[in-house]
Amino acid sequence: MKLIINNQNRDVAAETLDALMTELDYEGGWLATALNGEVVPAKERDRCRLTEGDRIEILSPMQGG
Repeated sequence: MKLIINNQNRDVAAETLDALMTELDYEGGWLATALNGEVVPAKERDRCRLTEGDRIEILSPMQGG
């Protein structure tokens, strides 16, 4: 399926946000995720179904100011 991940077009096989994180080798509960502009908590990623054209943001916290 075609998704937009961090502003890049990608073809993936994953059907859930949790599976996508695994497919893209993202690990860690400290990562923040959003689906179509809505924050998805880590504990809900396995229930978050993806559909063609979805926009996914995967962010890691940064230090500094």
